[in-house]
Amino acid sequence: MHTSRRRSHRRTRRLRPHLLSLALAIALQASPAGAVEPFVIRDIRVEGLQRTDPGTVFASLPFRIGDTYNDEKGAAALRALFATGLFKDVRIDIENGVAIVIVEERPVVAAIDFVGLHEFDKDTLIKSLKDFGIGEGLPFDKALADRAEQELKRQYLTRSLYGAEVVTTVTPIERNRVNVTFTINEGNVAKIREIRIVGNHAFSEGTLLALFDLNPGGWLSWYTKSDRYSRAKLNADLETLRSFYLNRGYLEFNVESTQVAISPDKQEISITVNISEGQPYIVTGVTLEGEYLGKEDEFKSLVTIKPGQPYRADVVAETTKAFIERFGTFGYAFAKVEARPDIDRANGQVHLTIVSDPQRRVYVRRINVAGNTRTRDEVIRREFRQFESSWYDGRRIKLSRDRVDRLGFFSEVNIESTEVPGSQDQVDLTITVKEKPTGNLSLGAGYSTADKLALTASVKQDNVFGSGNYLGLEINTSHTNRTVVVSTVDPYFTIDGISRAFDLYYRTTSPLNTQTETYKLVTPGVSIRFGVPFSEYDTVFFGVGLERTEIHGNNLPNNFFLYREKFGEDSTSVPITVGWTRDERDSALVPTAGRYQRINVDWGALGDIPYLRANLQVQQYIPFGRRFDYGFNAELGWGKGLSSRGYPIFKNFYGGGLGTVRGFEQGSLGPIDVTGTYIGGNRRFNVNNELYVPLPGSGNDRTLRVFLYLDAGNVWGENEKLTFSSLRSSVGAGISWVSPVGPLKLSYGTPVRKEPQDRIQKLQFQIGTAF
Repeated sequence: MHTSRRRSHRRTRRLRPHLLSLALAIALQASPAGAVEPFVIRDIRVEGLQRTDPGTVFASLPFRIGDTYNDEKGAAALRALFATGLFKDVRIDIENGVAIVIVEERPVVAAIDFVGLHEFDKDTLIKSLKDFGIGEGLPFDKALADRAEQELKRQYLTRSLYGAEVVTTVTPIERNRVNVTFTINEGNVAKIREIRIVGNHAFSEGTLLALFDLNPGGWLSWYTKSDRYSRAKLNADLETLRSFYLNRGYLEFNVESTQVAISPDKQEISITVNISEGQPYIVTGVTLEGEYLGKEDEFKSLVTIKPGQPYRADVVAETTKAFIERFGTFGYAFAKVEARPDIDRANGQVHLTIVSDPQRRVYVRRINVAGNTRTRDEVIRREFRQFESSWYDGRRIKLSRDRVDRLGFFSEVNIESTEVPGSQDQVDLTITVKEKPTGNLSLGAGYSTADKLALTASVKQDNVFGSGNYLGLEINTSHTNRTVVVSTVDPYFTIDGISRAFDLYYRTTSPLNTQTETYKLVTPGVSIRFGVPFSEYDTVFFGVGLERTEIHGNNLPNNFFLYREKFGEDSTSVPITVGWTRDERDSALVPTAGRYQRINVDWGALGDIPYLRANLQVQQYIPFGRRFDYGFNAELGWGKGLSSRGYPIFKNFYGGGLGTVRGFEQGSLGPIDVTGTYIGGNRRFNVNNELYVPLPGSGNDRTLRVFLYLDAGNVWGENEKLTFSSLRSSVGAGISWVSPVGPLKLSYGTPVRKEPQDRIQKLQFQIGTAF
């Protein structure tokens, strides 16, 4: 390509800087032997362009027509043109007052390909390389390609593929383009052969290695990848080891060194950790120093460090954190609290002095929301209990963070405070969230020889259009219960936080029987309820509904036949609902601590058959150490008729299966009429116990755990006594996994107490609920 502003005749010497020695070229440009006498530029021409726009070249030149040209400007022009990264070679010729810029363009990358790639996603790598400067349509730079090759090798090292080889091939094609191919030989994963701890005396090596997430591998290593070395994982394990010693009095514990050795064939890794335990120390006392706002007694009550007990770093950290949080409740956002140990090595004792400096009191000027690409700002802001233009309150800020986290819309929620420039008493708060998918597909299934496969499914969206509202569709296709429910919940129907829920449902129920009668109960209905929050944990519900129940079929079980003959085949009721919940669990998805309580009462005040129906539920979660969790669930159901018609049979409770007593078929517990139908009863009780243990080889991962369970319960009719001997029970084991679509449980159980008429279903699974 030839570009010029005016034509002229050529007369000059040439400068030929090379790409790899630009400094030499510039030196030659300025050397006395090749010096150019300054002259006024009559014209500027550009030659050699193929794809680059001439304007890019002219914009990079430090001179224009009419300017005086000299060696300094020539050298500056070369630097500027090479800096664009578009040219492989550049020179400037001078002819009759005309500056002729001659360029050789770099080839353009036409395509990028990978051969032998398995460990990484190809599209992700292509995107990363483009950010690195290597991509389709970009000028090819050999130096950048070499750096990209080294970065690929480094990434393989993070996956324990130490023998990975990467070779870059550049293939020229037409129109000054190239194809770039990375040929990869990934090799085999280098696995940890052994981990040794040297220098331990107080605790066995096996005890200490059990703290590590890294290990030589087990039967589940294919999932946990715990036998793959990672420096970050090793550092985390060393911190765990340090905490273990510091929490047992070893105040001067230290990791002296770590050695990581790889075998010559790069297939096995050995790790050696050298430690110095030091001696254990006993706390002799705790002293407070500094400023405590005249509330020394209040702060003393926060001290959990006990004299006479071994030094524990976690208790010390807990105390200093409590001090900082208490200062925060008074508006002191930047309080400094330090625990200073005074060590007596001769006697193995330590005295702690807690020094506090509250610094200055501040108030919150502004609250910013960041990271919410889908959820509206108001959905997050309405959960805040810390307000703008008010004193900083650390307790309210923490509560605000927890409330936003409990929405379930975000995988990460963090709040940071920053000082306002130029102000000593103001801070801005920024809550940063990371959105996660809020749609949920829930599945459940059970298998029995009688009904074969029974399925349940639901499609839910907890954050419709980023509004914070819930919309759900639930479908149950089991042999005995077929249900379609459409639900919507507006958690902030009013600005005060009163929620509104609306349900539209159509249920078809065929209670289990042994005579294969064809009949069903059809119940279409609609309901609306409101939730009024009375505290951060307590909510009271009020609601009303309208439903109609129809008894269909010709060959009815005896109880249903008699009920239809006496009261007709259909009935209408208007139930009024009153309920209360209190949720103090640390997580609704994978709870490990806290309690959940629920009471719900339905009063069929209007309609053909007045009745009362109540449900009570209590859940308690207790952690045992770092690895074990115990979960307890108890439910009680009770119903009573309020007229001569008695309690409506279609409002009976059913037991057995998921949610009640596992190991028994769904709805198969309780009274059976003369035709062999499981008709349920007006009273139900069940209790569930679960002990969770991380899977062997999964470290301390609580999202994938083994559980053992013990269930007990039954259903009783109006004329039956509730006795211990009538309870059914089962034991079993299973796997709990927090999958991308919700918590999944797969359990296999065996009845312990059963009767001949009970129907057994040993294998069951569910997704979406805890119990």
